Amino acid sequence: MNKPFESPQRSRSPRSAQAERVHRKQRLAAAFRLFARFGFDEGVAGHITARDPEHPTRFWVNPFGMYFGHIRVSDLILVDESGEVVKGRARVNRAAFAIHSQVHAARPDVIAAAHSHSMYGRSFSTLGKKLDPLTQDACAFHGDHGLFDDYTGVVLDTKEGERIGQALGKHKAVILRNHGLLTVGTSVESAAFWFISMDRCCQTQLLAEAAGTPKLIGEEDAARTHGQVGSEGAGWLNFQPLYSMIVREEPDLLE
Repeated sequence: MNKPFESPQRSRSPRSAQAERVHRKQRLAAAFRLFARFGFDEGVAGHITARDPEHPTRFWVNPFGMYFGHIRVSDLILVDESGEVVKGRARVNRAAFAIHSQVHAARPDVIAAAHSHSMYGRSFSTLGKKLDPLTQDACAFHGDHGLFDDYTGVVLDTKEGERIGQALGKHKAVILRNHGLLTVGTSVESAAFWFISMDRCCQTQLLAEAAGTPKLIGEEDAARTHGQVGSEGAGWLNFQPLYSMIVREEPDLLE
């Protein structure tokens, strides 16, 4: 039996803090460009964060009000644990801080977290339920995503972010009812890919349920498939062709 994919990063010598910071920021800028390509941008909503390797209570994030498709490495801002911008000249989205600060605090293993108001993710979130194991891709989230079954308006209070962190638990994703999706990963690459994949899984389930009564993958097979396609290494690997594509087509993102 083939073993689950593991990130090659785990077998390499650790990078210096500066080299790792550059790596994370480049992947973060690329993730924003990809989110724009996939139509995950809407006004000022949405944010992806990457924990700083030298100061783990701080994270890099998109400037408030900047179009995802224009974000470069040099545009990213660094926010500390109190919500202050310590590097960069732009403002931080208050919702980004309220949610991501608490997710990063609750999950020391998490390097990155992604959230946006994607079309299919927010549509599916109105159903107030989790994804079913309908396809091989959906099995990546089988038993590995939570549900924040509440909605109280725009998240501006860190207490609300703390509740979202609790609903996320130890999983890779959480569905925010009447709001959308949030995914996390031990790399920027996996967090971004899980979001892209989860939104498509939401689209698939919405289409399947609109057409009829879908047949679910059995529990045993779904659990086994999760082990094959749902690892952090698999998420990291699936991001690689997307990264290569966006850097070749939009190299200015690395500036």
